[in-house]
Amino acid sequence: MKKTMSVLLMSAMGLVGTYASAGTGREDTVDRLQKSVDVIHAIMATPDKGIPEEVLSNAKCILVVPDLVKGGFIIGGKHGRGVATCRTASGWSAPAFVSIGGGSWGLQIGVEGVDLVMLVMNDTGFQHLLSAKFALSGEGSVAAGPVGRHASAGTDWKMNTEMLTYSRSKGVFAGLTLEGAVIQQDDDSTVAIYGKKLRFRNILSGNVPAPNSTAGFMKAIAEAGQQARIADNK
Repeated sequence: MKKTMSVLLMSAMGLVGTYASAGTGREDTVDRLQKSVDVIHAIMATPDKGIPEEVLSNAKCILVVPDLVKGGFIIGGKHGRGVATCRTASGWSAPAFVSIGGGSWGLQIGVEGVDLVMLVMNDTGFQHLLSAKFALSGEGSVAAGPVGRHASAGTDWKMNTEMLTYSRSKGVFAGLTLEGAVIQQDDDSTVAIYGKKLRFRNILSGNVPAPNSTAGFMKAIAEAGQQARIADNK
């Protein structure tokens, strides 16, 4: 009897741990969505020192990674989790969750948390994103984005660059180089919000409805896109 009770108790404790972990994962993901909303609001609040309206209005997808951690000692690295959405025929897609990681050699001391914004600018970059895992390189696929109210006329971001990257630290946006970083689907966060695993391609192609818990993020993206489009037309 004692042995049976012990087994039952251990099983119950395991279930509690599983539910607690699931609850924490959902809370963390919802918090990440809210932080992403804050980053989007910051983009639109600083047009002269932020992402150009022309760039934002032409972006096919937007990825936001709040609190990207970069730095280290001797060997530098980057790691973070974020959320992505892409334009579809009926508006922005439901959010898909991503993780980004990668390393770089160099003398780096300390750790710095920055907000990362990545804009997919053409169909090639869009297809790379849909693959659910790809590495960034400097050979036309990724570049530090221009900053300011309008994109520089001398840049060729419209023609060649698949993805433009920005960092935000202490309220200021700046172009950021992320060569060597790997972006892939974040399955844990996907399950936490959608309740099951879903293919990255299905979400970003607009085949999955956005859950209620993502309403704030979807609203912020829609407003940012509309504001950028209006400003660009003017």
